[in-house]
Amino acid sequence: MRQFDVFPNPDTNSRGRFPYLIVLQSDLLERLEDIVVAPLRDPRQGKPIPILRLNPTVEVMGMPYLIFIQSLAAIPRRLLTAPVANLFPRRDEIIAALDVLFTGL
Repeated sequence: MRQFDVFPNPDTNSRGRFPYLIVLQSDLLERLEDIVVAPLRDPRQGKPIPILRLNPTVEVMGMPYLIFIQSLAAIPRRLLTAPVANLFPRRDEIIAALDVLFTGL
């Protein structure tokens, strides 16, 4: 499992709103049981309105999704099995969104 890997959301209760999760945690912390992720949401769902620097738009499986950085969560690593994408090429934008969340800048 690598930083910025995208996995199908294993939670059946939230999968309809957030079909994918992106791993935000560094690869250097691979021994931890839990892993920090953010959900991805279809922008066509409309609500809430995204904040551009906080919610970058990315493409997964040919479809656009918003990364909901403000909805970070830690989940058991074992729940994530097979990644469907890796968004490392968008690293700078994703890290900038985390900076907005934590510093407001």
